[in-house]
Amino acid sequence: MIRTNRSHLYVAAQTHPGMSGKNNEDNFAVSAYLLSPKNPTPSVLAVVSDGIGGHRAGEVAAEMAVNLISAAVEKREGGHPTAVFESCFRQVSEAVAEKAREDMRFEGMGATAACAWVIGQQLYTAYVGDSRIYLVRGQQIRQLTKDHTWVQEALEKGILDQTGLKTHPNMHVIRRYLGSVSPAEADLRMFLKAGETDRQALANQGCNLQKGDLLVLCTDGLTDLVGESEILQIVREKNGVATDATAQALVDLANARGGHDNITVVMLGVP
Repeated sequence: MIRTNRSHLYVAAQTHPGMSGKNNEDNFAVSAYLLSPKNPTPSVLAVVSDGIGGHRAGEVAAEMAVNLISAAVEKREGGHPTAVFESCFRQVSEAVAEKAREDMRFEGMGATAACAWVIGQQLYTAYVGDSRIYLVRGQQIRQLTKDHTWVQEALEKGILDQTGLKTHPNMHVIRRYLGSVSPAEADLRMFLKAGETDRQALANQGCNLQKGDLLVLCTDGLTDLVGESEILQIVREKNGVATDATAQALVDLANARGGHDNITVVMLGVP
């Protein structure tokens, strides 16, 4: 693909270390491309990652995740977007794990990843961990991703109900992440409607975005403290447009509620 300085989507992003004094181990990137000299279809890739591990190890893992995924997509030579995601997620997971094995300072490090790749008007997603992607369309918001956490698994199996989820001691136990012992597989399910099966969610890849749609990619520093209805409310108050002011308003609300973790928000808006 050919990198370009102009995106066919509105782009906004904000990141903040939060109020706890911890180092910011979140990372993100947004890249714009044309598919090829013979096919000038515009393309935008957004990647958000949250690092796992202390002593700056999480910061290293998140940076690796963002850089390596972005590079793999840019070097794409044909192949379906989901196949590109499947391949690069495995490679990135192995690279993060290898670096952790080589340097004791990075032992146990890992990273989440949430990716939205828009080719023309078609949306492709991939993710691991508990960083999320939301779609705001009109007066509705939909979480397109499914958290890879102990709590989410317990909820789906009926072990837990919604009561007390936010305070459960295993809330932040992540079950799938880049850098794990077994290379992490990209989750390609995209949940556009309530009650969809995994097969239906997989079939949503490549769906057409509509005019005015807004994608919100974010780390759990936001979603731990700001509910999806509140995300929708702030977006609507800002006229549903992807601007830095809209992203900043979300970050500010999370910080006002304690900001116990790093907070990153990336937005892609369809004109």
